[in-house]
Parts: sequence; structure tokens; C-alpha cells
Amino acid sequence: MGNGDFVYPSSSDRQCATHRVAIPPPQPFFMSFKNTLKETFFPDDPLRQFKNKTPSRRFILGLQYFLPILEWAPRYSFQFLKSDLVAGITIASLAIPQGISYAKLANVPPILGLYSSFIPPLVYAMMGSSRDLAVGTVAVASLLTASMLGQEVNAAQNPTLFLHLAFTATFFAGILQASLGLLRLGFIVDFLSHATIVGFMAGAATVVILQQLKGILGLDHFTHSTDIISVFRSVFSQIHQWRWESGVLGVGFLFFLLVTRYFIGNLKKGLNPLSFGDLVFTKPYITTCLKTGIITGIIALAEGIAVGRSFAMFKHYHIDGNKEMVAIGTMNIVGSCFSCYLTTGPFSRSAVNFNAGCKTAMSNVIMAIAVMLTLLFLTPLFYYTPIVVLSAIIISAMLGLIDYEAAIHLWNVDKFDFLVCIGAYIGVVFASVEVGLVIAVAISVVRLLLFVARPRTSVLGNLPDSTIYRNVEQYPNANHVHGVLILEIDAPIYFANSSYLRERISRWIDEEEDKLKATGKTSLQYVILDMTAVGNIDTSGISMLEELKKTTERRELKLVLANPGAEVMKKLNKSKFLENIGQEWIYLTVGEAVEACNYKLHTCKPEESQPWNNV
Repeated sequence: MGNGDFVYPSSSDRQCATHRVAIPPPQPFFMSFKNTLKETFFPDDPLRQFKNKTPSRRFILGLQYFLPILEWAPRYSFQFLKSDLVAGITIASLAIPQGISYAKLANVPPILGLYSSFIPPLVYAMMGSSRDLAVGTVAVASLLTASMLGQEVNAAQNPTLFLHLAFTATFFAGILQASLGLLRLGFIVDFLSHATIVGFMAGAATVVILQQLKGILGLDHFTHSTDIISVFRSVFSQIHQWRWESGVLGVGFLFFLLVTRYFIGNLKKGLNPLSFGDLVFTKPYITTCLKTGIITGIIALAEGIAVGRSFAMFKHYHIDGNKEMVAIGTMNIVGSCFSCYLTTGPFSRSAVNFNAGCKTAMSNVIMAIAVMLTLLFLTPLFYYTPIVVLSAIIISAMLGLIDYEAAIHLWNVDKFDFLVCIGAYIGVVFASVEVGLVIAVAISVVRLLLFVARPRTSVLGNLPDSTIYRNVEQYPNANHVHGVLILEIDAPIYFANSSYLRERISRWIDEEEDKLKATGKTSLQYVILDMTAVGNIDTSGISMLEELKKTTERRELKLVLANPGAEVMKKLNKSKFLENIGQEWIYLTVGEAVEACNYKLHTCKPEESQPWNNV
């Protein structure tokens, strides 16, 4: 890579270069703290709509903020009703069999699957901001409920207590979800990355499918563990008890479902009974309910918000993540008091709602009314649904959750994201749902820490016939500047990465000096740090810069900073580092810093030099 010829600035150019990097004016601590809180918890500025409004208008806007139905209902038209009516009836036809099947998966009475498709959708229709989310129970949360509560109470031996614990876990999940939204802590859910969700969902779907082997094969006894080894051991140790009739019926009905999507079921008559008095807040069960509620609540939030955002993107509208948390949390709190277990916005039901042409959340109301009519009048007409049929229904729904195309995409784009995805999948399938979730989150956090602790640094070069400086690896035609090493730091400088950056910058200097010595070219005399991407710095980072300055001075090199941001300049000024390095060695752009260094290289020795824009 050749060295580029440098064009020195004319005297008129130097006289024009009078701008310096400014130090932000001092700000009272309270104001600074307030701004930090606002940027952390209110990046969308939800109070902006209330500015310059009359008290009555603010009251109306406040009601509309927490109850979006008050905003869109006055504009509701007959055309919307026709579309929502079709969509609502369509998703109701899906809600009945899925509700029965997922309730079985959660080890609660089948009727709870319909109860959970009646009350929660009504609450969400009033409070939710998504037009396409169809509310109901989901397989993963059902599986988690069964496995986690099953560690404390056996559903077969004590079904009433297990049911009460399921209501209590739902109540805690709702409290957590609503609290996250009200406290603007939605970013916590973001730790469940897309790769984590893909792997976790696929693993959970695999586990659910494996669990249905009991019903498909007609087995009376089956393992309570969810890992693949225990399931296969339980299946193949009972080969003599396999019922081929059940297997043929199950496979045949599964094929029938995949082709026709037609379902049946058997339920008792009546609407949701009150269950507030059934909530359990006593030891030793409250700990298990709390843990189950937290884990299932976060998983349900992640799925519901991700699904809502996906369909909102297709229709070009925005949903408020924190409002969604409050809506989902409230519907679970209310649902737990009316014999419902955990609900959210499942992808399969929402996709049907979207494809059926829904226009507003009224489709959830239509679905709830259809389920209500079923509970009141139609349930006695249903025949008992065999377990093998329910197993086939669950398998049919779970196959859509194994998104192998997304996994292939992750492999092609980002191998580390693929590792996160596979880690979640393997953890769920070979250990348990909880272990898989922990593994996936742990790998994601480790990656986040690596981003912070090992930020990228790169050497910059000058693009030909310009004053633009870019990464020499990305732009092979970029030229090195004689006697100047330009380094870019791509992250804030904190205690976690300051030691690494000091060592990495020293290595860049060593490598550059060795390269220059080997070619016999001009020795290195200036080190420019491009701090454009350094959004912040702490005291450890400032100490690193002080040590780096001493190191470069011992090696007869001059340290130069380019484009430090406002927060960085404020802290460098308060720490007296600006006095130490000299503000004359801090420039607005890399180009100005290079011009100054090149000018001094050709006018005086570096230890005697001062930059041209201060001469």
C-alpha cells in the first residue's frame, strides 16, 4: 500500500482553519441527571403530544394514550367492521382447537383455553396499540407453565392446587409485564435477541412435538422430563405398549390438519368463573409461582411485541412497546381473576388475523364474542376430542415455529448469532426450557460484553484526491500518511475496555514503526486518535489516555485527538487532561489533524512543533 503525496495547505487555508473543538457549557447536575433519565426511559418523548394543550384536551389525550380504543373507535366505519368481522370469526375458528390443545399442554382443564380467548382479547382491544395482534394462549408459555409448576405440584395428583398456581403465576406475570411498561423498562426484553427467540422457539416446538408422542403412540405412562434423551428413553422402553391404531389415527389426522385446517373439540358449558379467590400467596408455593410468572411473562412479552412490530412494519404504522407491555400485563392480571392462564399475541393466530384482512383491534372483540357464544350455547354439541387428535393439533401448530430458514439466514449473515440460536435450541432440547433460555441469554450477554470490552480499532488512510480518511482494510486504495499513524476507536471508552485499548494502540504503534523501519521510510512521529465514535468516557478511560500520552512522549511521538464529542470534551476538561495534552492538539476533523501534523513535519522538529492553526 503506497504512501500518498500530501498537498500542504496554503496560508489562506490555514488562516481559515480557526475553529476549535468546543467544550460544552457547564450544566447543573439536576439538569444533566434529568436529561440522562429522559434519554434512557423516554426516548420517544411520550409527553410531547400534551404540550401547549388545554387541560381538557390533555385529559382526553391521556385517556386515549392508555385506552387507544378511544382514539380509533370514533373513526370506525362499516367497511372496517366487515373486514374485522371476517377476521374475528376466522381467528375464533382457530382459537377453539388451539385453546383446547394448549390447555392440555399446560396441564390445566381444556375449558381454560377458551376462557383465555374470551376475557384477555377484550382487555387488549381497549388498551393495545397493534391492529393485527390476535390474543390467545401460546405453546411455549403453556409448556413452561406445566414444566415449572410441575416441579412443585403434580397436576394429575392435585389438579385443583395446580390450577390455582397457574392462575397465580399468570397474575405475577401480568404484574411484571405492566410494571415494565409503566416504568419504561422495556429495554430489558431486548436482551432476548432475534437469534435467541428463533432458537428458543424452535427448541420449545421440538420439545412440544416430542411430548405428543405419548398421545400419538397411545402410551399410558410417560416421562415428566422435557429433554430429548428422557423422552426417547420413555418412548423406546415401552415399545411393547405402542398402539398402532392410535399412531395411524394421529398421523392421518395430522395430515388432515395440515391440508384442511379443520378442528373439533368438547367443552363444558358456561362463561368464565371468578378465580381471584383462588390465587395462592402463601409459602412454599409463592416462590414457584413468582419464578414461573417472571420467566413466562418475559417470554410472552418478547413474542407478543415481536409479532406486533412485525405486522406493524408490513402496514407501515408504529406500535408503542411500553404501551403494549401495559396492555398485555393488564389483560393477564384481569385474566388471572377470571379463570384464564397466560396469554399474549401468538404468531400463528396473528398471522391468520393479518391475512384475513383485519383493520383494527375490533377483530379481537369479534373473536371474543364468538368464543362467548360457543361457551354459552355450542359446547354441549361437541363430542369428546381424543387425546391423539389433540396431539395432532399441537404438532400441526408447532411445525410452523421451527423456522429453519431464519437459522440459515443467521448462519449466512452472522455466525455468532447462529451460535446463540443453536445454543438456545440445544439447551431447550437436551436439558430443559429454562436451561435453554439461560444459555441463550448468557451467550447474548457475553457477546454484548465482548462488544464493550473488545471494541474495534482500525488504521485509517487517505482516499485519493480527497480529505476523507477511511479504514485501510475496507478501502485498500487508501494511502498511509508519511510519519502519521491514524487510529479509529469504534466505541465508548470505559473501565471494561480501557486496558485493552491501551495495549492495542501500543501494538498498532509497534507494528507501524516496524513496518517503517523495514522499508526505510520516514519514522513515525504523530499518533492521531479519531474519537468520532467515542460517545462517552469514564475516569478509567481518561487514565488510559494519560498513560498513552506518557508512553508516546517516551517514544518521542506526539498524541493528537480528532473530533472528541461533547460528553468526552466535558470530562477531559474537568479532569485537566486538556491542559495536559494542550487543546491545540485537538482538532475538529482527522483531515485538519493530518494537515497540522504534515505541516509541522516539514517546518520543524516534532518536539518543538506547534500546530499551524495556532502559529
